Amino acid sequence: MLIDLRSDTVTRPTPGMKEAMFSAPVGDDVFGEDPTVNALEEKIAKLFGMEAALFCPSGTMTNQIAIRLHTQIQTEVICHKYSHIYLYEGGGIMANSLASVKLLDGDLGKITAAQIAESINPDDVHAPETTLVSLENTMNKGGGSIYTLDEVKPIQNLCQERGIKLHLDGARLFNALVASGEKTQDWGATFDTISICLSKGLGCPVGSALVGSKSDIKRARKVRKAFGGGMRQAGFLAAAGIHALDHHVDRLKEDHSRAKSLGEMLGDLPVVSEIFPVATNIVIARLEGTTPEEFMKKLSDQNIKSVKFGKDLVRFVTHLDFTDDQLEEFGKRIKKAE
Repeated sequence: MLIDLRSDTVTRPTPGMKEAMFSAPVGDDVFGEDPTVNALEEKIAKLFGMEAALFCPSGTMTNQIAIRLHTQIQTEVICHKYSHIYLYEGGGIMANSLASVKLLDGDLGKITAAQIAESINPDDVHAPETTLVSLENTMNKGGGSIYTLDEVKPIQNLCQERGIKLHLDGARLFNALVASGEKTQDWGATFDTISICLSKGLGCPVGSALVGSKSDIKRARKVRKAFGGGMRQAGFLAAAGIHALDHHVDRLKEDHSRAKSLGEMLGDLPVVSEIFPVATNIVIARLEGTTPEEFMKKLSDQNIKSVKFGKDLVRFVTHLDFTDDQLEEFGKRIKKAE
């Protein structure tokens, strides 16, 4: 039995999802004629109480489109130094939007309104204009840490006062909402744009959506075309997204529960000095007396896959295909990897 905990992107479509995909009515989405893509976009926009949505191949694309919408040459994005948009999107902020970035530090990957207020550039010829703040929920490098609305509302107020746009990289937003009990429409009312990934916790093979105002999404559609993201009979993929929203959201609490158990198992190992707080489906272990490469080799010998996440960190992510039986087996195998 392979136990693959590298990411929640490794899942395969469920039988129900496959059936929905194979039976989806399709058309040419570039002409706006794919009924299943249109249905997904309408569904997810309504879910977040926003005016419109745009289906894209990846979360990187939806993030980068949003950045293009809210910046221009000689403007600046404020985000945490561990943000996905900065670390893991191929230098896209520079390459796609020619914008500058101001990186902030913060506990478990989160930043505050006070930090942002201190970091907004003055109206000065020497400085790029601050036009965008980007947050990430859950925060990948923070071990799946969660922003709550109480933490985000002061940031929203600050951005509105200063005329700055607010974007959310919601790659695992549904994990955050299942954990916090907060409502999708409340989050939609807080941000100018939100990127929502369907291929992580929700288990789709491909796809993310960008939600926002009608005017922003109209512009976003043109940017998507320029990025090479125009798809034709994409309804086969969009059908997976509709199925996931209908069937795979509530079950995320199972992933969270298994992640807590997994964290406890790892925390008992002599080579693990710290487990980041387990808030959702990500577990990050800090090692001592060994390297990530050495530890991961021992895990690999037990047919367990994980990911190096820093000079002394290893990440594990629970997901749709990680079962209770695999969790039990994981506990047995890691004792052999000590």
